[in-house]
Amino acid sequence: MKKPAFLFIAVFISSFLWSQTTVKGIVTSQNGDPVIGANVFLKDTYDGTSTEVDGRFEFTTTETGEAILAITYIGFKDFEQTIHLSANKVEVNPQIEEIPNELNMVVISAGAFEASDEKKAVMLSSLDIVTTAGATADIAGALNTLPGTQTVGEEGQLFVRGGAAYETRTFIDGLFVQNPYSSRVPDIPARGRFSPFLFKGTMFSTGGYSAEYGQALSSALILNTNDLAPATTTGVSLMTVGLGASHTHLWNKSSLAVSGNYINIAPYNTIIPQDREWDKPYRGVDGQIIFRQEVSETGIFKLNINGSHGSLGLQTPGFEDVTQTNPLSLDNNNFYLNSSFKEILDDHWTLWTGISYSDDQENINELFSVNTNERSAQAKVTLTNNVSQYFKIKFGGEYLRNNFDEKFISSTGEEFTTELTDDYGAGFVEADIYLSKDFVARIGTRAEFSDMLEKWNMAPRISLAYKTGEKGQFSLAYGQFFQTPEHELLRFGTGLDYEKADHYLLNYQVMGEKRTFRIEGYFKKYNNLVKQYDEMEGIFTNNGGDGHARGVDIFYRDKGGTLKKADFWISYSFLDTERDWRDYPQAATPTFASKHNASIVYKQWLPKITSSIGFTYSYASPRPYNDPNTGGFNDNRTPSYHDLSFNVSHLTNIGRHFTVLYASINNIPGFDNTFGYRYSSTSNPDGSFTGIPVKPAAKRFFFIGCFISIGQRFSKDNGVTSD
Repeated sequence: MKKPAFLFIAVFISSFLWSQTTVKGIVTSQNGDPVIGANVFLKDTYDGTSTEVDGRFEFTTTETGEAILAITYIGFKDFEQTIHLSANKVEVNPQIEEIPNELNMVVISAGAFEASDEKKAVMLSSLDIVTTAGATADIAGALNTLPGTQTVGEEGQLFVRGGAAYETRTFIDGLFVQNPYSSRVPDIPARGRFSPFLFKGTMFSTGGYSAEYGQALSSALILNTNDLAPATTTGVSLMTVGLGASHTHLWNKSSLAVSGNYINIAPYNTIIPQDREWDKPYRGVDGQIIFRQEVSETGIFKLNINGSHGSLGLQTPGFEDVTQTNPLSLDNNNFYLNSSFKEILDDHWTLWTGISYSDDQENINELFSVNTNERSAQAKVTLTNNVSQYFKIKFGGEYLRNNFDEKFISSTGEEFTTELTDDYGAGFVEADIYLSKDFVARIGTRAEFSDMLEKWNMAPRISLAYKTGEKGQFSLAYGQFFQTPEHELLRFGTGLDYEKADHYLLNYQVMGEKRTFRIEGYFKKYNNLVKQYDEMEGIFTNNGGDGHARGVDIFYRDKGGTLKKADFWISYSFLDTERDWRDYPQAATPTFASKHNASIVYKQWLPKITSSIGFTYSYASPRPYNDPNTGGFNDNRTPSYHDLSFNVSHLTNIGRHFTVLYASINNIPGFDNTFGYRYSSTSNPDGSFTGIPVKPAAKRFFFIGCFISIGQRFSKDNGVTSD
């Protein structure tokens, strides 16, 4: 189930270094001070960046000839200068004029880790994600090195601040993604379906996120896709787990990318011993089409189509007796379409609209069989009005239709069907108000209606930020968040209410030229959590559950400030949480929650050998589990979790083609990690229940890949160039 992001390094490097002009310089005010976070771009294109703490900027473009360099920033007059793009590098040092009595403004950072070309608070970029050792180029894997996340190795998804995996929702270009992860079977972790290099911007909110997004109790992962492809490229990948190919073609105002991959872990499993009995190791194919069209000087249309098929078979522990195994097979077909359009209407108004469609079919067979089909269609529109330099308002609405069909056939032949349909609508409004150069407020609200639940909700959100100096600021946030109960609970009846969480966050952040430090305290109060009761007449549910989560997250990153050509970050999270929900007999810490989580990520570029290396160490304190042989509930603890991973990449040429050689290994020391314990549902003759540990499929995971970019060459002096 470990599917890598194919061509991830080769595509990135060839895309960003291919026959481009570098535009660089320093933006200063009239008194010579650097301007931080200004938007610098080529007018009527999508090429640009933001200035760093020292006012420096640098970006690349494939445009040629004369172009207009534009600079915009709150508190300063708009700036334009004609430049000539004919050399490999163009350097310009603009001086921009302040609007009287206004300086650069504070930004809101509570709960948000962002990486985009529009935000100053850059945390993890696409390249950061794929070069993080241990993440195996998976977005969730890399985000699990940030504070606020939980290491839950048997699941492979995002667990945030005491929240379950379903409480974190993924959005691509503003649209909800129904199935962002691959299908999973017991104790085999899922993996994200999307390559990080599809996205130019990543915003991972660990709480208190915008009123634009809903249906997520704990967290929102907001991904914004790239615009036009930078160049025409062709790539081939050869890996220990499969192979892939891609081709991207760039025209004047449009681009089309087509890619496909085949995965078969059977050869890998014959070499690396597995702690699983595989009847059919995972096999899968997937394909993707990405189309972009500039429809005007400021408008762009995007279309993304993804499809995949995967299947596997293995022996899993029995329910009644975990020492016996049963054959389990899984087949999954997934289709996802996402399309959006954005246009700047005039100096103040921006329109964005999008639609998405998803279809996921899954068949699981053991002693029973479960066939599910989930389909969703969404339409959304937003309007943004930059009323002035100090006031911006954004509002919009969305409609989502979701169908969930399930057929369950028991081992005795009994058949049960579930058919759920929900017509969900929501509207939101949110305003950013700059009360002074050092103080900003974001105030918004979101209204939602579920036809299936026959209920409304109203969710207020507010964030405040105060700038304490040139580099530091405080942020404060509060919000209410609602979520429709999971399908597996609604099958017992739809007479439920929304689950609810109240978020309180206080954040302090310091951002220097090469260093970032942030500390954030939070408190979450859960209400209306679904409780499940198994009685003689059947299974019943209500919204009688509640809980809390509170803690502190600390993050420090150093990008070349201490060690030359090195990048490292340190994360630590403290979590105290309890819930009374689902079938819990009493309030207890959930089995996925550990009190302490920490990560150290280190990366080093070695220019003399055109290579990079990276290490990641991850730690999680013991997690609770329930042993039916004891009198308590969830009062036992697993051993601590440890992992030390390594990766290396080398840039070279094979023949006349640019090539990246890549290798990684997880859990180098071979730590004997245990994620929990599974117990038989029936007792032994002596009245005890037999248990077995839940462990990874193998102590280590190895990956070796060769990524070839056809028709391009690499040199230390000139980077990647076309033949």
